[in-house]
Amino acid sequence: MKTPTSPTSPTSPAGPVRDYLLAVEREAAALPADRRQELLADLAEHIDVTRAERPGVAPGEILAELGDPRTIAATALAEAGSGGAEAPAPGGAVPSVRRGRVHPLVPLLMLALPYLVTTFLPDVPGLALCSGLVRIAGGVLLCTSVHWAPVRKVVGVVLSLVAPTVAGIVWRETTVAPAGDTPALVANLVVLAVVAATSVWLWRTRRA
Repeated sequence: MKTPTSPTSPTSPAGPVRDYLLAVEREAAALPADRRQELLADLAEHIDVTRAERPGVAPGEILAELGDPRTIAATALAEAGSGGAEAPAPGGAVPSVRRGRVHPLVPLLMLALPYLVTTFLPDVPGLALCSGLVRIAGGVLLCTSVHWAPVRKVVGVVLSLVAPTVAGIVWRETTVAPAGDTPALVANLVVLAVVAATSVWLWRTRRA
């Protein structure tokens, strides 16, 4: 199982972000190792997402919004001591350490399996609609999961949901695609292979 990068490793972010994560790790030393690493991964993802959404903001401003490392550690320790119940965070700035607790395999299966079913059972009434709803739910779970960085989430959704959907619409609604069942089956198998490869890639690059 892949372990989240520790703030003390050589690949950790430098400067104030690294110092901030080190301070949280130090203050949260009483947490179990897995909970502590989960907290650090959650904070790092929150910082990455905020910097991507607000490219002009200084790292110090993001860290100030998160709050004091001692407060974050105390909140996490209180949650651990109460059996994981959500504890209120001052100002609401601290991201929840229990966000996105769905197992990483769930969204991947929801994205890949519907393509497998519709490829070999294309004429079942209502199956296409159900398949589409399952894939959308899988995409939502992928986007809200803590197991992948934002860039990987975007790539995963594009390759396993958006691109196959657009390709299917173009295939059905235009004259670009050749007629016949064999070309349609080949196209479906290609889409299935792309989605399966994307799911494998996401699984191998997930955070623990």
